[in-house]
Amino acid sequence: MTNLSGSKWEPQPDGAAWIAKQLDGFRRQHPDVIPFEVLLRERTGTRIIDWIDHLQLTSVDGIEVAGFVKAGDGWYEHPGALLPVVRQASRDRMMLRIDSVSDFYVSNCHRFSIDVTGTPFDLRREAILYDAHSTVDFGMIERNGCSIRTDVQALTDRQKIESHAVRELLRHRQRDFDNLMSAYDSVQQVVGQAIDTVGRDVACHLFFEAERAYWQGRNRAGQVQFMRQSSIGVGWGNHDHHTYRSSRVCFSRLITLLEMLGFQCRERFYAGLEAGWGAQVIEHPNCGVVIFADVDLSPDEIANDFSHLPLESRTRLGTIGLWCALHGEAMFDAGMHHLECQFDFDGARRQLAEFGVNSMKPFTDFPFLRQCFTEGECWKVRPDRIASAARAGWITPEQAARFAAEGAVGSHLEILERNAGYRGFNQTGINEIIRRTDPRYLAVDGPEKPVINQ
Repeated sequence: MTNLSGSKWEPQPDGAAWIAKQLDGFRRQHPDVIPFEVLLRERTGTRIIDWIDHLQLTSVDGIEVAGFVKAGDGWYEHPGALLPVVRQASRDRMMLRIDSVSDFYVSNCHRFSIDVTGTPFDLRREAILYDAHSTVDFGMIERNGCSIRTDVQALTDRQKIESHAVRELLRHRQRDFDNLMSAYDSVQQVVGQAIDTVGRDVACHLFFEAERAYWQGRNRAGQVQFMRQSSIGVGWGNHDHHTYRSSRVCFSRLITLLEMLGFQCRERFYAGLEAGWGAQVIEHPNCGVVIFADVDLSPDEIANDFSHLPLESRTRLGTIGLWCALHGEAMFDAGMHHLECQFDFDGARRQLAEFGVNSMKPFTDFPFLRQCFTEGECWKVRPDRIASAARAGWITPEQAARFAAEGAVGSHLEILERNAGYRGFNQTGINEIIRRTDPRYLAVDGPEKPVINQ
């Protein structure tokens, strides 16, 4: 599924067109597909094609011509695209990935006839929208740390209790530390305990479930959109990637922790000489979680293995470093900088604006990729962090006074639309959006004036 060579991702229109053709077939053959598609569009500003987890089809004619390759046991995947996996089977079935089939049932049982399989805390559960006259299946799937392509064992009651305990362990983990290295020692111990108890993939799933909840607690845009998506019981099943900001001295520890959870490094990202930062894209092969890990970076460091070799601290901070200095590490008290989800770009922006959630100017507007941030969520900044940044010369006295009075920009929801199966990121023209999310920029001359989250 993942290109680990660092080569450039390209749009894959043939593969995307093949999947769209299959979707059209399900629209014609199952009476609930179009009504649910309308619900997604009107209630959440999202597109049904972005929620597809996998397809099972009686005929896969043309699939290899479209760029898919055999992946074993009847499965096909597209190695160059962000498209659902496909399996040849005896009956056609389309499943959408959601967070909880129980939430889906409660939200939709008055609209559709729904059959739920499995029991609470199973690794995999399904909710099938039943129609006696349809010759195809359509439904939702909940996957809790497992791949659709592998068999899962039924959990014992004890294992389910342990899984629930790990969920709470990760949600309640300590986030405020005086020493960053001690902080990483602590979280590695907690993650190790989780892995020992429920296994690596389930631990990873529960870890990022907790991370989204923590971020959402500090981001009104996320709260509004989650409310909208929860109104039809789909949760954050459309998440595209999670973005973490890290100080230079902690970056290799961040990557080590993610690799401990089973992530694999994908391409490196560098926004250009003027940007002053870079990122490592890192992906989990079974959980469907992608991380965009940001760090201050110089041009000469991009050729090195900056994700694993320790980076020295600097006397001058870029956008990423200053954010961490003011708010803390994203892995700890700050939480994620943003969650990016897949949407109908124009529809989501328009609908969120009706709830008072406005968007910044798009920083990517290609036919195959469109991106923008919601206006920044402004957070209060601890006085000791402001004082330290001022003493170090990272901010001016005027900026320090403004941060003390008004706070500093903290987090966003990112609105993204992918087309033609494109799975990469925009590496050009991104300098401006990073500048516009720099707290120093917003404190002095930023046109957006976020409201402080109390």
